[in-house]
Amino acid sequence: MKVSPIFLMLLWLITPCLAEPPTSQLRRFEFQRTLMGVPFAAAFYASDEASANKAIDAVWTRIEHFNSLMSDYDSNSELMRLCRDSGPGKPIAVSPKLFRVLSKSIEVSELSGGAFDVSVGPLIKLWRRARRQKELPDPKLLQEARELVGWRNVRLYCATCSVELLKPGMKLDLGGIAVGDAGDEAIRVLKQHGITRAMIDGSGDIVVSDPPPGTTGWRIGIASLKEPDAAPTQFATLANCSISTSGDAYQFVEVAGRRYSHIVDPKTGLGLTERCSVTIIAPDGITADALATAVSVLGPERGMKLIESQPTVAALIMTLEGGRPVTRTSSRWEIVTRRVSEGGRSQ
Repeated sequence: MKVSPIFLMLLWLITPCLAEPPTSQLRRFEFQRTLMGVPFAAAFYASDEASANKAIDAVWTRIEHFNSLMSDYDSNSELMRLCRDSGPGKPIAVSPKLFRVLSKSIEVSELSGGAFDVSVGPLIKLWRRARRQKELPDPKLLQEARELVGWRNVRLYCATCSVELLKPGMKLDLGGIAVGDAGDEAIRVLKQHGITRAMIDGSGDIVVSDPPPGTTGWRIGIASLKEPDAAPTQFATLANCSISTSGDAYQFVEVAGRRYSHIVDPKTGLGLTERCSVTIIAPDGITADALATAVSVLGPERGMKLIESQPTVAALIMTLEGGRPVTRTSSRWEIVTRRVSEGGRSQ
């Protein structure tokens, strides 16, 4: 499960564009709420307070609905009912929305060679307990959980919008993808309400639409791996895309003097031990969210190779090597971040 731990300081320019009368009448509104277990922040431009309140109410309602579909904390969510009811030879029909997110999860699971694995639920449950108790999982329980993990044992049937879990006891986990997808949906809801200049931040999984008035994009600060609370020194100016950061700056546990991330490696069942922060820019939130988790697990070299294979994605990876911060960027990073600052759109 990924809940992005890197605090991204969000800065945006608000100079009105007087050359465009309709745009000049827009006001900026900001809202916050905790949903899906993480803090959500919204900033957007609307003509009046009544319109802004109506739009944000619709956004929160839609995200709450998402949680009822995809939560692994709520035993009555559609995802948890699927895990209880499905089994070998017993496909279960699910909602089109859950099916779409599961399809994307399988796609990224395959693309990453299992570094992102939608079936990691049993290991996530064990690791949450380990973090609370500050001790590693019992080896026997860890092995039993690992035997239930494997995305290839999740079978999707497009014709019937149904899902079959091929091993009894499997548990799916959408923690590394659902928040990004919720951000995408929030932007869609705002557009339905006529709001096209918006930013949605789900604890570091950020989706933006058109820029604030008079600007070329939303200016987003990327926190330092070594000093995450310090003012950021790296920025990306973005529009009509998503940016997601994953790392262990805030969510980690120390056991026997060793630091473990909240991000679990599906192969070992344990939290990552290498200090790393991964920032992904992608066309949508669901992709950025999932790839940030996948690249964190893969590590800098294999992770960057994966990103370079994706023509619409860019990455910035920060690691600590010998106590010194090292930053790597993919070949498209400068192109994507510069395109918006020059007046174009990020893709």
